[in-house]
Amino acid sequence: MNTRGSLEDSGVQRVLVRGAPFLGTAVAYTVMILSAVGAMLLIRSYGNTLTAPVAETAHASSNAATQSDIVLRVLIALTAIIVAGQVAARLFSYIGQPPVIGEVIVGILLGPSLIGPERSAMILPASVAPYLGIIAQLGVILYMFLVGLELNAGLLKRRAHATVAISHASILTPFVLGAALALCLYPRLSSSDVTFSSFALFMGAAMSITAFPVLARIITDRGMTKTHLGVVALGCAATDDVTAWCLLAFVVGVANSQMQTALMVLAGTAAYILAMVFVVRPIVSRLAAQWDAVSGDLPRPAVVFVVIAMLLSALSTELIGIHAIFGAFMLGAILPHNSAVARGFVRQVEPIVTVLLLPAFFAYTGMRTRIDLVTGLNEWLICGIIIAIATLGKFGGTLTAGGLTGLSWREAGALGILMNTRGLMELIVLNIGLDLGVISPKLFAMMVIMALVTTLGTAPVLRLILPAGAPKGEPQPV
Repeated sequence: MNTRGSLEDSGVQRVLVRGAPFLGTAVAYTVMILSAVGAMLLIRSYGNTLTAPVAETAHASSNAATQSDIVLRVLIALTAIIVAGQVAARLFSYIGQPPVIGEVIVGILLGPSLIGPERSAMILPASVAPYLGIIAQLGVILYMFLVGLELNAGLLKRRAHATVAISHASILTPFVLGAALALCLYPRLSSSDVTFSSFALFMGAAMSITAFPVLARIITDRGMTKTHLGVVALGCAATDDVTAWCLLAFVVGVANSQMQTALMVLAGTAAYILAMVFVVRPIVSRLAAQWDAVSGDLPRPAVVFVVIAMLLSALSTELIGIHAIFGAFMLGAILPHNSAVARGFVRQVEPIVTVLLLPAFFAYTGMRTRIDLVTGLNEWLICGIIIAIATLGKFGGTLTAGGLTGLSWREAGALGILMNTRGLMELIVLNIGLDLGVISPKLFAMMVIMALVTTLGTAPVLRLILPAGAPKGEPQPV
């Protein structure tokens, strides 16, 4: 009897010891969430006492053009940005940078910031901006749908609790720091038309973004896809994407309306997500399974089904009060990423999106980015502070959480560098903020510079932390 009792006691002890790391992570995660909420309440309480300058009145352009002239100018603009973007993409790829960064920089170079308004107007006249904007929005919606299709939820199952904890630490830390920075920026770079709550929430969200596609490209180029660090990085970035877009949905709801209505938007968003996961997902999974045996190009009914479903999902989120791109992303995320429909749609549509439609977005962003608005030592100092806080927030939150959840400090440091990749995702968020009037053109330019600097720095700094011969973690089973 004593032997049996001792065996039972030892079994209980083993269970307790085995559960200790998870319990510790859960406690630390709870403390992190509560600390972030408390910090945000304090920041909001003080920020509501601040006042911002009166907004400047924008004057509409009186330039008019015929329909045929508009078509001609749009075609010239698209041709110029595609040709220049492809050349820049090859050059940046040659020096070890993501090609998309070259395309983004070309979009800014062709804008009024560097070559001047007159020269820029020869390629990107102001009259084409509304039409280019429509093409850009369509391109971004399709792009976010493709990002959702390539999101592998299976990556989140391994070390799930650690992945979620690291990812959310990499969001909450820069989010709180960004909101705190808003205390200084709001009286200087915002306007009285924007509430401090909207401004602070957007600054926090903009600081928290990680570009999953660019990060995945860097990991693939370095042969880290199946390593321990590579899998954790992809899992964290995927979790980051989902969390950041849900967070952005709430921020847009707050910016578009009063707080009471924003809570209704949040409730509508929650209902939409639940409906997509538990109602729509089983339906689209069964329908997608019908085409799993298809080899080569997708049949026309499959393409029609995917496009209509994407548009309805995007329309739903737009009606709820959040951006249509969230609906496109969500539908892509619930479709099985390894199904024939997902693979076929990515293969057939991605070249059109990346070669034709996204360059329109880069050109549209370039037209709106006025780096020349950032003048004087003080404003460039503010820009440097934004870059520093964005970098340190992502790096510090990821490094601390990674070290506490079992990664080596070298791995945690490398992961912190990877999570600083922002790229195109950041530009999408910033354009939403500019459209809503939450950020001014000057702050928009500063944030675009931050996105480019942090993304350009990722690959070189990663090579310093993880040289070519350095271990990148144990290989993961396929």
